[in-house]
Amino acid sequence: MNIDWYSIAVSSVAGALLLLMALGVAFSIFAPALDKWNRRYLISLFSLQLVCVVLCFVEALFYANPNMLVPERIVDFANFVLMLPLVLMPTVFIFHCCGESLKSNPLVWVFAALGVIYIGCLIAAPFTDAFFTIGSDATFTRGNLFPLLLSPLAAIMLLNFIIVLVKRKKLAKRYFVSSMVYLPPLTAALFAHMFIFSEIFVLLGVGLWALTTMALVVNENTEKHLRQEREIANQRASILVLQMRPHFIYNTMTSIYYLCDQNPSKAKQVTLDFITYLRKNFAAIASGSLIPFADELEHTRAYLAVEQAQFEDALFVDFDTPDTSFRLPPLTLQPIVENAVKHGLVESKTPIHISVKTRQVEKAHEILVEDDGPGFVQSNNDEPHIALNNIRQRLEMMCKGTLEISSTPGGGTTVKVVIPEKLNGSEEPPAQE
Repeated sequence: MNIDWYSIAVSSVAGALLLLMALGVAFSIFAPALDKWNRRYLISLFSLQLVCVVLCFVEALFYANPNMLVPERIVDFANFVLMLPLVLMPTVFIFHCCGESLKSNPLVWVFAALGVIYIGCLIAAPFTDAFFTIGSDATFTRGNLFPLLLSPLAAIMLLNFIIVLVKRKKLAKRYFVSSMVYLPPLTAALFAHMFIFSEIFVLLGVGLWALTTMALVVNENTEKHLRQEREIANQRASILVLQMRPHFIYNTMTSIYYLCDQNPSKAKQVTLDFITYLRKNFAAIASGSLIPFADELEHTRAYLAVEQAQFEDALFVDFDTPDTSFRLPPLTLQPIVENAVKHGLVESKTPIHISVKTRQVEKAHEILVEDDGPGFVQSNNDEPHIALNNIRQRLEMMCKGTLEISSTPGGGTTVKVVIPEKLNGSEEPPAQE
């Protein structure tokens, strides 16, 4: 019994690629962050690759089986037809990534001419033995002009490779790298297939193309998801800024109004503190990255100075902040302190003492905000957590920080923020987009 090891190898590779292409199609359909164009392109690409691999797999099963002569010819012809759109897929992707339209590019006529030559040769193939023949025993035999048949496809792949090199500055780095991973070996395999039976290498090249594309899609999908999460966090921060309590503004302006007659110098100071508070709030909207703790501390002091003008005999604050050499998300400390004032002083109508402390611990910076207010039962009152949960999410997303709350009724509340030290040196998360 003669064993056709080449057909077995091709069938094995085709079988492995079959699963890969099917996964690619499924991933392209269900990936949540893909835009419309990329989703359509990837579904088309993986579907086309999937059909081509299926045809190669079927061709290997039919090969040298006289009973499958007609199916063998149909499968071979279909395989040759699908090779043209397959080699044009990188062209479409490259021009799209460069922001150029194929319709207005003169190179489209070169690709069109090569495609017409290929289709013309393919149409003529069944009427002559010059390109290839499929004998009565269902075996494939190359003709003298077989290299001419494949030369347009090889030329298209070579042009794709050259275009990537020429337009490398217009391509994002990951697109250029991914193209350089699969285009050279796939082009070389196609040129080799013109002269020797290297179908298995063409399949391996297509498999490398699929793996590279899938890795690119996963990477881009993940990055886009993270960008969306950062944008959501930034929007939440902006909303928090814009949701300044109206009565706080009204009360501040009213206090300044009466102080203008009673104590003009104090009115000027409160006005200056209020301006600093507003300036820091609006600056936080525009900030997309970590800010120095000193800036956040200045924001907090300005806020407390304004509040103390209204609650002079009821709000007492101590600062013990020797550690200030770190960065944190904007609107971290100030909303924590404001939360303590709101729930510990404004709502309870009793005096409150707040302390703000910082210290450097092992591989981290720690902020403690403590108050002796009424506290709360966490299971029955989640209102104080609304602002604090927002801060916790931004801390985790922007600098891998943490926020912990401990509170007991009548025993006050403690909020502890921990900022990892490694993110406050040379390594800093990218700015939100």
